[in-house]
This record gives sequence, structure tokens and C-alpha cells, in this order.
Amino acid sequence: MRKSIIDFQKQKANRDKITMVAAYDYPSARALDEAGVDMILVGDSVAMVLLGHEDTLSVSMEEMLIFTKAVSKAAKNAFVLADMPFMSYQSSTYDALQNAAKFMKEGRANGVKLEGGSEFSECIRALSRASIPVIAHIGLTPQSVNAMGGYKVQGKSKEAAKKLIDDAKAVQDAGASMVLMECVPSKLAQKITQILEVPTIGIGAGKHCDGQVLVYHDFLGLHQGFKPKFVRKFANLNPNEGIKAYINAVKSGEFPSEEYSFSLENDEWIEELY
Repeated sequence: MRKSIIDFQKQKANRDKITMVAAYDYPSARALDEAGVDMILVGDSVAMVLLGHEDTLSVSMEEMLIFTKAVSKAAKNAFVLADMPFMSYQSSTYDALQNAAKFMKEGRANGVKLEGGSEFSECIRALSRASIPVIAHIGLTPQSVNAMGGYKVQGKSKEAAKKLIDDAKAVQDAGASMVLMECVPSKLAQKITQILEVPTIGIGAGKHCDGQVLVYHDFLGLHQGFKPKFVRKFANLNPNEGIKAYINAVKSGEFPSEEYSFSLENDEWIEELY
């Protein structure tokens, strides 16, 4: 049985760190689930990691549903969290409810994540009333990259820090089950974690959050592009060496050998064909 929001509340109370990983396909989700990861986020970062876009804005609801379905089929124990893509909830509360319902009914997700603070309190409240667990994403919100002027650390001034605290309290009051903080100074993230009753998840927000999230392809070294400061590689599975070895083996005739081929006990008659 998959983990629930209640389980994560208990983990916060017991100071048992929550592990979340962003992943997008069946084999990745199965590996994470079997390893014991608490939550799998089907992030809109798939736009950049798998689909080759420059930002997260281009991925659609239809695409996100495909990835969510794949992850949900693999996850037996991990909580599956679906990321609501750009303009799937900003336009109206009605749209937010309709699209979140698709993630829950068709994608078999256990909850949804949306970016934004107090300005989305009404949306979070409506989703919570519909019994849809909501994780609110504050700090650096990639869907707002054009308005923010780039990917920058948030809450660096006293005024900006107070706004983040107010946002965190507002989304909790609106019914958010958890708050994800991205690119927030460690001490500020610690303060917010202490203030909130709901668990916090950090990405580039220091070690004092109730849990952490990284992208599967980043921390395993599968993604060889830009690496943010907050990404630590726990393995280096750079596929280049394997790809080059395959090319060389095919060109040299080494692969496939008999070990990787099928044969008949008596195949002399094949020469007689035609």
C-alpha cells in the first residue's frame, strides 16, 4: 500500500527525513519504489530532462498524464505526486479542479503539486475541499522564470524572506499538505520548517527541511547537461562509454556473438532455400 500524507506528518513529528525523487518512467519509478523512496514526483522538469525543452513551460497536461500513468504503474509503496504544468491551474479554480482530477483518476496519482504562494490560496483551498492532497511549491518557481528574470536564489533580503514566510503560512492555512522550497537560503528554510505544522521538502534549501528532493537523472549522473549547485551526484552512470563500446562491438563484428544469437540443431537446409 502506498504511503499517505498521514505517514509524512508522522515522519515530521519523529524527525524521520522524507525522501522524494523526481522521475518520469516505469523502470525508474520501479527502481525507486523497490529501493524504498518515500515519494516519487512526476515533475514538469520532464520538459527539460526528457523532452529537450529549454524550460518547464512547454510540457502539456496530456504529456504529464502519460508520464504519471507510467510512474503510477510501477509505484506500489511510494506516494506518487503529479506536477501541475504551466497554465493547468493558473487560469481558474475550475481548471485546477478539472486537471487535478485527471491526475487522480486517470494518472492514479496520490496528490498534486503546484507552484505559488498566497496568490493561489483559493485554488489550494478548493483542491483540498475536493480531498486532493496539495503540495505547494514556493521560493524559486520555474514556471515563473520569465517574471523572475532567471533561476535565482529567493528570499535573500529581509522583505523577500518575510514574503516567503507569509506565503508558507498562507498555503498551509489554505490546506496544503506539504510545502516544497526551492533555492531558499538554508537558515530561512529552517525557520519556515520550524514555523509550519506540515512537512517541508527542500531542493537547494539546506539540510533542515523535513525532506529532500532531487531529479533521478541528476543524482545518478544520467543527465550530462547543466548541473545546479544543489545537485550532488551519488553515482556517475554517464552512458557515453557504454554507447561507444556498443558501436565498436557492432562495427568489429564482435556483437552479436553466438551467446546472443539463436540457432537450430540442423540448419543445413537453410542453404538450399532458393
